[in-house]
Amino acid sequence: MDNTGQELGLTTKRTQLLKYMTFLMLALLLSLFISASLGAADLPLSTTAAVFLSRLPFLSRVVDTTRVESAAEVILLQIRLPRIVLAMVVGAALATAGVIFQALFRNPMADSWIIGVSPGAALGATIAIVFKIGHGMIGLSVLSLFAFMGAMGTTLFVYRIARTGTAVPVANLLLSGIAAGAFLNALVSLLMMIGQEDLHRIFFWMLGGFTGASWNRVILALPFVLFCVVVVLFFSRDLNLFLLGEERASQLGMETEKVKLILILLASLVASLAVSVSGIIGFVGLITPHTVRLVTGPDHRLLTPTSALAGALIMLVSDTFARLVLSPREIPVGVITAMIGAPFFTYLLRSRKRGLVR
Repeated sequence: MDNTGQELGLTTKRTQLLKYMTFLMLALLLSLFISASLGAADLPLSTTAAVFLSRLPFLSRVVDTTRVESAAEVILLQIRLPRIVLAMVVGAALATAGVIFQALFRNPMADSWIIGVSPGAALGATIAIVFKIGHGMIGLSVLSLFAFMGAMGTTLFVYRIARTGTAVPVANLLLSGIAAGAFLNALVSLLMMIGQEDLHRIFFWMLGGFTGASWNRVILALPFVLFCVVVVLFFSRDLNLFLLGEERASQLGMETEKVKLILILLASLVASLAVSVSGIIGFVGLITPHTVRLVTGPDHRLLTPTSALAGALIMLVSDTFARLVLSPREIPVGVITAMIGAPFFTYLLRSRKRGLVR
């Protein structure tokens, strides 16, 4: 009887997951076509569809692109599509990191800021900008490389100073992250005073954006982000157990410290990759898991994959607005996510508070 109930429950979860994933994938596909068609040079949806479909091996001979101008193909395939794909990758990465941090800290307010990933990336990028270091390598700018090293270096430092014996209490990790973040922000401010001629570039990077998107960045970021998201899926049960508290999770047979270290490294890696190629984009990693959780519930077998897709969708839509609001000029996508995310998050908090009062 119990086995039958478990099988029914698993089947229900799979059905729900398929439903959510199908809806989000269709929304992503539609948003991709619309976003690719809009910009300083608007293109008909038919042209966008023809160019994209012609690149699929099994449709290349069927789709007629003889009437499509070469300039339209360049705009779509070399300028807009890499930017769209990179925005989706970054959105999925930040949302996945948010899912992990919120489970580990059992706090819906947690995201990559909480252990210093974003402040560390800001420091690395600011050093690269102010001191004008090098020309980069492996297809990435030196700014992206320094941002990544700063983010991961901060994570390892915070984890090290939070460690007490063989354990890393969550409270220690939180406090260490806050202290490290404050110190790094002070260093960034000092460097900004030193390199005042670079203030505009620093501010623009810290607000996030995809102006410098390229296929090189997509090729470098996409495999790592996909790998991290897939690995996190295998830890869905452990993330569910963390919601019960570390003591209860340990009683149920989980090696809490080992799993915690793996998950922190995964979340930091995926967030660091995202920040290094896009700058600091707030609220996506915070809002997305919280919003998706209202629909799917707290089960990470549903929450993790749907949050990744929802994060990709939110980032794509936000970047499209960033390109269009002041077209042909652009505004940093972090401005859009903050303008949308802050009021929406306030609404969610007030709704939750009213629900608790009742």
